[in-house]
Amino acid sequence: MVAPTDPAQTGTSALQSARLYAETDCRQPDHYRFLSGHATAFTHRSPVKHSANEDAMALVPITQDAGVLIVADGVGGMPQGHSASRITVQTMMDALVKVHQAGHIREAILDGIEHANRSILESRTGAAATLCVVEISGPVIRSYHVGDAFVLLTGQRGRLKFQNIPHSPVGYAVEAGLLHEDDAVHHEERNLVSNVVGDADMRIDIGPAITMAARDTLLLASDGLADNLYVEEIVNHIRVGPLRKVASTLAATCKQRMMAPVGDKPGHPDDLSFIVMRLENRTRAPQITMEF
Repeated sequence: MVAPTDPAQTGTSALQSARLYAETDCRQPDHYRFLSGHATAFTHRSPVKHSANEDAMALVPITQDAGVLIVADGVGGMPQGHSASRITVQTMMDALVKVHQAGHIREAILDGIEHANRSILESRTGAAATLCVVEISGPVIRSYHVGDAFVLLTGQRGRLKFQNIPHSPVGYAVEAGLLHEDDAVHHEERNLVSNVVGDADMRIDIGPAITMAARDTLLLASDGLADNLYVEEIVNHIRVGPLRKVASTLAATCKQRMMAPVGDKPGHPDDLSFIVMRLENRTRAPQITMEF
């Protein structure tokens, strides 16, 4: 499902045009005008399964130059993964509906994550989700994440300006220099996570405030991307080129790697979801509209 939020439940005209993806299989990436730039979104279930896509995403404009991007991934191997990701994203959107000024977005994000955690725990289904969120206020961005969902910011020349640290044994080992990325994507414990939405001990990792340049590219993704492409490959795919083409190539390359790994390249079939964004023109109106 992909749809704008219900206008009867929104507090501002911008929020009426927020986009929610849940149990969705995109034929091709969706391209939007978002805040003072553009965003392209793609989500699809694993190419080797027939059950529902367990990822969920949202693009939520708040004011003329402020908004939130969200990607959640139902934890595989646990029941109702698709429900956990949808609850997480929808609960956050409900919290953001009440926000009318950019200065209150951080509080709404944290409240939304906490409420989602309680809702999943109270469902008593054993479900859980990982989550990454990026708050955008003018050119300044800040990330929030729970688990191994992926946030990355790269410059046009490929300089990695930010990458979050996955909440996982393998992620911590890579960050500490104990494990090389080449080995991490093949590690037998690569899918283990140490922090999820749906856990009484959940914690939220908040990133630094970073100024995003006009030609920088921001990426949020489920682990279906990072498990199939090295970070250097991802950066090279997204740093330049029209976002539509960037997203199409990224999705196609990742699917091909899932189905037919090449040599020692990673290849792990999984649900795949990502949003890529650039702030190309900071004077544009806040509407988020489909481009054809």
